[in-house]
Amino acid sequence: MTKLNVAVIFGGYSTEHEVSINSAINVISSLSKEKYNVIPVYINPQGSWFLHEGQADSLKTAELTKFGTPCQLSLDRESKGLLRINADKVKRIPVDVVFPMLHGKFGEDGSIQGLCELSGISYVGCSLMASAIAMDKAMAKLVAGSLGINQVKYLVFEPDELNDAVRVLSKIRYKLGYPCFVKPVRTGSSVGISKVNNKKELAEAIELALSHDDRIIVEKAVAGRELECAVLGTGGNDTITSGVGELIPGAEFYDFNAKYNNPESRTIVSPEISEAAVNEIKEASLKIFKAIGGRGLSRVDFFLEEATSKVIFNEINTIPGFTDISMYPMLMNEAGVDSIRLMDRLIEIAIDEG
Repeated sequence: MTKLNVAVIFGGYSTEHEVSINSAINVISSLSKEKYNVIPVYINPQGSWFLHEGQADSLKTAELTKFGTPCQLSLDRESKGLLRINADKVKRIPVDVVFPMLHGKFGEDGSIQGLCELSGISYVGCSLMASAIAMDKAMAKLVAGSLGINQVKYLVFEPDELNDAVRVLSKIRYKLGYPCFVKPVRTGSSVGISKVNNKKELAEAIELALSHDDRIIVEKAVAGRELECAVLGTGGNDTITSGVGELIPGAEFYDFNAKYNNPESRTIVSPEISEAAVNEIKEASLKIFKAIGGRGLSRVDFFLEEATSKVIFNEINTIPGFTDISMYPMLMNEAGVDSIRLMDRLIEIAIDEG
């Protein structure tokens, strides 16, 4: 059997750089060595690309570039490959499929997907358009709203509006109130997000969010449980949803530190939730995935409001984490799709749809 050349691209010019590395290590270890030639491609925090040529263990070190040779994706659609650049010598390495494991900016927002489309190379995951819509929290909420799916009250502020700080603070106070969440419109892993309880905290939260994006979204806080559902498929009749998992944050809310550094945070793949809520979450996940033109994989996040038991959409993530504590692979495994089969299915979809 001829092996497929799979380029796993990770790292990236993103606040989620380290998370991406940890996700890529698990993806690479799950790819069958009998079916695939794995080509690890590391992007450093400055945005330079390297073909990783060390042993698999060296992926876990802080010296990834030590084992790397500069490279770039060829934009020649006929060559479909990676260009290894060593001094004045350039060697083309054929690539059948790109597996982007880049979280956040320049990875999950359609950037790497667009580069793959220019290069004519099939890639795992959602299209450029679907990725861009999902990454933009305001756009994703518009899609969910058009489907009649419950959401929290929210306000979006564009750059020109943010010049009038007094008006922004007043609008948030009177239309949403406290507590509320202030978020950059386009980040992942809860980067730049703050929970706000008063005017002073609100001003500080806006400043933090603006350090990550020039647009912000402010949402009324929900007292309830944080739930997630995994989706896998082409967006057609073959698309499946997992069961529902629950996040138990070890802090006031599930921010970046709570997700990756707080040992008190927990994930539960089979929490005690009513069958009606589970079915509603699965149905809504599938609807949103299809509405954005989803393909491959996504994780869809919800709240279950404590006072009303109402299911409320939060966001959709098109490149969910694959770290040791990430919910997406756990939910898929619970649904009967183990990590090896999951990798095979994602690559099958990429080739068939590409």
